[in-house]
Amino acid sequence: MARLIAPDARYHSSWLEGSAEFDGAHRDGGGGEDRPLEELRDLRSFRRFVATLVDDALPESHRNPGYVPCTYLWIMDGDTFLGSLAIRHELNDFLLNEGGHIGYSVRPSARRRGHASKALADALPLAKEFGISRVLITCDEDNLGSRATIEKNGGVYEDSRNGKRRYWADTEQSGAP
Repeated sequence: MARLIAPDARYHSSWLEGSAEFDGAHRDGGGGEDRPLEELRDLRSFRRFVATLVDDALPESHRNPGYVPCTYLWIMDGDTFLGSLAIRHELNDFLLNEGGHIGYSVRPSARRRGHASKALADALPLAKEFGISRVLITCDEDNLGSRATIEKNGGVYEDSRNGKRRYWADTEQSGAP
């Protein structure tokens, strides 16, 4: 059964294996957009990467301009890395229009098995703990799988902006499985 965990360097090889499946494509909720996969093959670099992901939840942590405090989580099934999920603690202009509070991605070989739906369901109460009563979740207009995941978890469509569908979900009570 898949679960959300804090990033952990113990899962280095599984993370590398799962991340390689994206073949360079953007992974929403993964963090480390500026880190090449090749660099993270080195265990010391990977440990620094994991520490950065964990520390990003702290308001006082250094982060790139335009980024907000964020809790990064990994979707794991046992020791197998299935994907990533990020809970952004606040919205800036970009996140309000396109990115949302929660972003996630599931490795291609693990898709269409309900992992994203369960991860999103598990993330909603965590967002509530961070003081977020309603979360904004977005997806590409043509991403039918993500659209279904969001709607299954109580997401109510508001509008589309710049090719992104925008949904709001109550963290108090979701339509989660």
